[in-house]
Amino acid sequence: MKAFLFDLSVCNGCYCCQVACKDEHVANDWMPYTKPQPDYGQFWIKIDEKVRGTVPKVKVSYTPTMCTHCSDAKCMTVCKANAIYRREDGMIIIDPAKCTGCKLCPDACPSQSIYFSDDLNIAQKCTGCSHLIDDGWKEPRCVDACPTDALRYGEESEMKELLADAAPLDNGCGEGRVFYKNVPGKFVAGTVYDPVEKEVVIGATCTLKDADGAIHKVETDNFGDFWFNDLPGGHSYSLEIRKDAAAKSIPKISTVDDTNLGDIPMRL
Repeated sequence: MKAFLFDLSVCNGCYCCQVACKDEHVANDWMPYTKPQPDYGQFWIKIDEKVRGTVPKVKVSYTPTMCTHCSDAKCMTVCKANAIYRREDGMIIIDPAKCTGCKLCPDACPSQSIYFSDDLNIAQKCTGCSHLIDDGWKEPRCVDACPTDALRYGEESEMKELLADAAPLDNGCGEGRVFYKNVPGKFVAGTVYDPVEKEVVIGATCTLKDADGAIHKVETDNFGDFWFNDLPGGHSYSLEIRKDAAAKSIPKISTVDDTNLGDIPMRL
């Protein structure tokens, strides 16, 4: 069984995978795998670009998304024309010759990865570039175009080491053929300064505690900044900042969103 692996720690948002998919499928008829992808409106692989936090504590994350070729494929269940099938390598294909344009599968897809072409009156999505794989290619165009190796493809049995700490996205699709690793968690950040000296506080110990007793510690850097990265979402925390005899406490910090606590005054 084939598998895709996205390593989000090295995805730099170059959009090469998205462009390569367009180059391969727009204006190209790859029957019996798929009909041409429209010039616009469909992204069989797309980059979800998210700006996190607030200025000046900002991070940008990039998450490539596509059909997950899931094991419990709702699209196959609802298709009355039996136009959707799973290949031996795990890739799910919508047969353009059998598709009747009933529009049931786009509505059933939890990840909204199936599109409908009004011009062709068929549903369309990622095929895993099965036409290329069957022609001897080792990997789909999106993988071939990735300059940072953030996107990998191969036999799952041969990728066990790479997939050891990877998992599908929590998008309602469950297990499938697309895995992700190094998915960024939430962050809590801020800057500590002395309002009297009008200087940042360097080397202050920042202790973040959650309701379950988990403790995270960092020190402010040469700019007075502290960052707690890759925290679980939806948790409630309290923060204690100490430097010498001075202390500052901030209760009720939530990681529903990435949190910039801003400039925090602490008199030394």
